Amino acid sequence: MLIATWNVNSIRTRLSQILDWINQSNPDILCLQETKVMDESFPVEPFEKLGYSVEIYGQKSYNGVAIISKIKPDNVKKGFYGCKDTDQIFEIFQDQKRLISADINGIKIVNAYVPNGSSLESDKFEYKINWLNSLAFFIDEQMKTGELICLMGDFNIAPSNLDIHDPQKYEGRIMASETERNALNNVLKGKLIDSFRIFEKNTGHWSWWDYRNNAYELNKGWRIDHIYISKELSSKLKSCVIDSVPRANLRPSDHAPVMIDLNLNDLNLDLSKDDDIFFEI
Repeated sequence: MLIATWNVNSIRTRLSQILDWINQSNPDILCLQETKVMDESFPVEPFEKLGYSVEIYGQKSYNGVAIISKIKPDNVKKGFYGCKDTDQIFEIFQDQKRLISADINGIKIVNAYVPNGSSLESDKFEYKINWLNSLAFFIDEQMKTGELICLMGDFNIAPSNLDIHDPQKYEGRIMASETERNALNNVLKGKLIDSFRIFEKNTGHWSWWDYRNNAYELNKGWRIDHIYISKELSSKLKSCVIDSVPRANLRPSDHAPVMIDLNLNDLNLDLSKDDDIFFEI
């Protein structure tokens, strides 16, 4: 099963590029972020013509997430649905459409568009950390029921210095701060693993290049788009790749698709067994 994530930076602007990529890559599931369109204006029909079901959670001009799947999803939830705790105020995050989840082929697919945070001194940064803390609670709730999880999206965080083209320049700054990395680790809690790092331990692999300063042409990128899977799924993981080719398109998204290949022919997993395949971030 091919599962992909892509921040497309406007579904309407990038629609033909997305459809071309789907025709070339043939993903079973594609999670999109930054769709930037109200649900009623989302271009559903072109995806349905290709045999996909479309689940959307969007807003005008900003944010927005979608799950596009060959297998019709079950139990679709939009936002931090169903999480109730006295220490969590999920209602404050409902104005920004950043999270959608669904059950597909025995796996809980969670598509997240984490806030950027702007700068460490801003109110937006506090919002980002609080949002990540709520995501941690949400994931914990899914794990309590024994769900196999595939959490993916644009996290706006480089997990380590390996994931930044010039880590010394950006040390301690937005998307590279210890506070953000700790918040991400709190989401994962050692139970979800970074699919890409199972196969690649070295630096030099990016999923986002700023539009400014010829960042793509100079290969000055960051790896901030991730796919995390339950440790129990690691033995089923065949590959994880970043497809940088679409970033070279005319009027591209500033992000590249990331895709994993899972062998789900046999999901008779021993969920009590601890898997040692884990790359610490």
